Amino acid sequence: MTEDTAVRPIVAMTGITIRFPGVLALDGVDFSLRPGEVHALMGENGAGKSTLIKALTGVYSIDGGSIEVDGEPRSFSTTADAQAAGISTVYQEVNLLPNLSVGENVMLGHEPRRAGRIDWRGVHAEAAEHLSNLGVTIDTRSLLSSHSIALQQLVAISRAMVTDSKVLVLDEPTSSLDRSEVEQLFGVVRDLRDRGVAIIFVSHFLDQVYEISDRITVLRNGKLVGTSAAADLPRGELVSQMLGRVVDEFENISRAADRQVDRTGTPVVSATGLGRRGVLEPADLDVFDGEVVGIAGLLGSGRTELVRLLYGADHADSGRVAVRGSTVRVATPRHAIEHRIAFSSEDRRAEGIIGDLTVAENIVLGIQARRGWLRKVGGSEKETIVSEYMAALGVRPADPSMLVKNLSGGNQQKVLLARWLATAPQLIILDEPTRGIDVGAKADIQRKVTELAADGLAVVFISSELEEVVRLAQRIVVMRDRRKIGELDAHDSSVDDVVAAIAAEAREAVA
Repeated sequence: MTEDTAVRPIVAMTGITIRFPGVLALDGVDFSLRPGEVHALMGENGAGKSTLIKALTGVYSIDGGSIEVDGEPRSFSTTADAQAAGISTVYQEVNLLPNLSVGENVMLGHEPRRAGRIDWRGVHAEAAEHLSNLGVTIDTRSLLSSHSIALQQLVAISRAMVTDSKVLVLDEPTSSLDRSEVEQLFGVVRDLRDRGVAIIFVSHFLDQVYEISDRITVLRNGKLVGTSAAADLPRGELVSQMLGRVVDEFENISRAADRQVDRTGTPVVSATGLGRRGVLEPADLDVFDGEVVGIAGLLGSGRTELVRLLYGADHADSGRVAVRGSTVRVATPRHAIEHRIAFSSEDRRAEGIIGDLTVAENIVLGIQARRGWLRKVGGSEKETIVSEYMAALGVRPADPSMLVKNLSGGNQQKVLLARWLATAPQLIILDEPTRGIDVGAKADIQRKVTELAADGLAVVFISSELEEVVRLAQRIVVMRDRRKIGELDAHDSSVDDVVAAIAAEAREAVA
């Protein structure tokens, strides 16, 4: 698609400036959105993407600049103001009510009424119609929680379209979806685009950005870098614009498989026959000092289930765990922490960060949990630990008193990593540590993982991006259908080899 400046934008944001205490979050940013286009908003975490979206959707008031919607000047004080102007948002963490039915979620706040009461038959009839417009056929009386994240995303989009939205903001909508689910979502997005809906698409998956987007706008450090037609912006140039330098996105991260690991001794942690009925078939897992063991498999393959059993986050009903050759009890996360096993969950919001605590308080949580609440981490000790790990991981902004919920996703992930490294673990389990973060933060975390392993730390690394697993691991455990189907030596394995192993017939053994 080539640039066509003759098309009047549905949204025109000019000179948008937003200040937070000590931070200029947006500095005179211009952004335009046309009817019937998918416009990707790109940049590192902390570049200003979320802030710009929140300015458009009424979450933040602007300190400078102007917003026009369909040619009319607008001032949004609340999200309701933005919705009244035809702007809706579907967030990465689906903002729905899982304890209600599908129909109730679609029509929430817009229920048809009869004689002053909600017409429940009408609720479900209208919900079914709205879903049908997106190509979704489903029992609207079924509980939302009984459906996949992908379908919940479509329910959220349907809810947004109940008000005939002109503008739809999709904030990391594919981060938890597999390929077939992404294709289903993109089919809906293309249909909405063809009907004239303007769509802002925020994603860290470059392939998906180029697959679905017509134009791309790049922000860096709160400033506009530029806007281009997707077809006119090579990927290397996009990455360079995001990072502010010409660089391979994973420069200086040598393939970890080339580093030899001594497996002649006793593993740091060894799990034998670890399983849980209906959740994971019994599986074995050994991890040695200085080794990164990657776990590869599709969503639902058992990757997360295995490590949660290993950490005691879920209860295993078979198998045993040994630490340096001695059988230990790991029935709870507290037991794991006592044995210097750390775990960073894939759901950093629900099971990782505590948003209303500061960066410093989040970092020392792991140490405090290990000591017990009667032995408080003192002020000077806390300051030393926090400053050391914030500097080592490059947490930005470098303000330990900032509420962690106000950090970008990549920096929240760095705070989680800092928390567990501060406990001096002998094994750290990282479940999707780079999901939903920008390419620069992703490279930082990958680089830190390789450094930690080279210094002797044992690491279990899970990622949906097989390139990451192959790059970082010395050994790859392959999972499918909630069971371990084999292992690969990463030294002579490629992404294609891992894919072939995952797709192999069940009766075949993986070498």
